[in-house]
Amino acid sequence: MAEKIRIVVIGGGYAGVTAANRLTRRDDVAVTLVNPRGTFVERIRLHQLVGGSDDAVVDYADVLADRVRLVVDSVARIDAPDRHVILGSGDTVGYDYLVYAVGSGSAEPPVPGAREHAYPLASLEQARRLASALDAAGGTARVTVVGAGPSGIETAAELAEQGRRVTLVCGGELGPYLHPRGRRVVARQLARLGVTVLDGPASTVTAVTPDAVTLADGRTVPSRVTVWTAGFGVPDLARRSGLSTDAVGRLLTDETLTSLDDVRIVAAGDSAAPSQQPYRMSCQAAGQLGSRAADTVLARIAGDTPAPAAVGFAGQCLSLGRGAGLFQFARRDDTAVPVYLGGGRLGARLKEFVCASTVSQLTTEARKPGAHTWPSWIADPARRRLAASTAAGTEREPVARERAAASEAA
Repeated sequence: MAEKIRIVVIGGGYAGVTAANRLTRRDDVAVTLVNPRGTFVERIRLHQLVGGSDDAVVDYADVLADRVRLVVDSVARIDAPDRHVILGSGDTVGYDYLVYAVGSGSAEPPVPGAREHAYPLASLEQARRLASALDAAGGTARVTVVGAGPSGIETAAELAEQGRRVTLVCGGELGPYLHPRGRRVVARQLARLGVTVLDGPASTVTAVTPDAVTLADGRTVPSRVTVWTAGFGVPDLARRSGLSTDAVGRLLTDETLTSLDDVRIVAAGDSAAPSQQPYRMSCQAAGQLGSRAADTVLARIAGDTPAPAAVGFAGQCLSLGRGAGLFQFARRDDTAVPVYLGGGRLGARLKEFVCASTVSQLTTEARKPGAHTWPSWIADPARRRLAASTAAGTEREPVARERAAASEAA
């Protein structure tokens, strides 16, 4: 019996699970998913974990195909020349193809005191630590949320709905992604919940202490618990492994999501930088990129030319407490338009539908690989032109050499 083609997927988030499930479309592959924890984390529900309305975890048995082998461990390094990954435990796992889907996490706060006294909210462990800190502080303690992106807005609303005294420090504009019309809706709902919103350049945080936050204009905001949601970074695994990355640490790829250094490595999700123009970090992009990465690997196995990734955005969905929410519509280039849906219970129901359907899609793909497809026309037209021009250009020498060698061997 011929040996199966070994595929290792690093990272068990939205992109990694989608890719792993989709790869099982072929019977002659053996897929291994390496992830540091044994449960799937719904990152889009971490603010609910902090608020106590959800545990934000799902059993991998519910979202991962039976044919995917789960290895609970971290990856210390990728040995691309010898095609294996070195695990944190010291074990190694060989591969014929590798899907790099390590996701993202909290960026290192550049503000004095933030690392010591603020609570980031980008992982399950961080969310649980924050929940414990809030419980210890008591319901009357002042809470400051730093960062007014989706995570900051949703966390501030969730905590204020509990009756906590919450200040949202924007460091700029409230909901910078939002259209002004949608932003006004969010501001009104936060005001209804009693959230104090501090925005504008003067609201930039310059220092964090155990009981306060200092702003650029000298104001001091009392804060028993400070939540840090400003900025995301990516693990440095690719850089440590000698692979080409952008300044943030994302793996550099072409538009088929193939590493510029190694044709056997394909990236997906927040840790990918196609053409040095990464997509917005989001589960909305992660699922699509996970499926596209799998399709690239499957095309290579079949001896076909992979298609450029086509990723489309519909907008941004926000929960504003358990009783309200908003869906901000966007163009295909991911810029907000004056149209939004919700603001009240309709928006809350839509947000819950989005969260539930995200897991449902993973479950469906686990049982029926390839069930979810995205047409190429959903992509931003400018992105499609970029993909076309990239495909017509010259490949990087290492990739070109390996493709030529593979062609000769065939």
